[in-house]
Amino acid sequence: MGVNQYTSQHVFEPLADGGRIVLQRKETDSTGEATIRAHMRTIAAAFAKGDFALPGFVHEMQEVPGTARMKALRAEIKYSEHDLPRGAEVVISTKNPDAVAAIHEFLAFQRMDHRAGMH
Repeated sequence: MGVNQYTSQHVFEPLADGGRIVLQRKETDSTGEATIRAHMRTIAAAFAKGDFALPGFVHEMQEVPGTARMKALRAEIKYSEHDLPRGAEVVISTKNPDAVAAIHEFLAFQRMDHRAGMH
C-alpha cells in the first residue's frame, strides 16, 4: 500500500450495485496522498484484469473470499478509481446480482480483516 494504515482510514462500503474501497490519510500529507492514489489506480487496473493477488498477499491467503467469483465475472464488473481529498477510492459496479454478492463478500472480509468501517 505504501502508507501507514494506522495513520490512514480504510473504508469498504457495500453499495446496491457493488461497492467502494476508500483509502485516505487522516491528515494532509501530499506524499502519502500521491502514494494512495497510485496504489488505488494499480488496484483498479489489476482487479479489472481479474488479478486479486495483492489482497491475497496482504491477508496471507491464497484466495480472499469473493474474489474467485469476481474473477469469473470480471467482464461484468467495472472498476473506476477517483481521487478524493487526502486519498482515493475504487468504485466497483455491476448489474449482475451474482457479482454484487461476490463484491459484498469481498468487502465484508476486508472490513473485518482491516478492522475498518463503512461510510
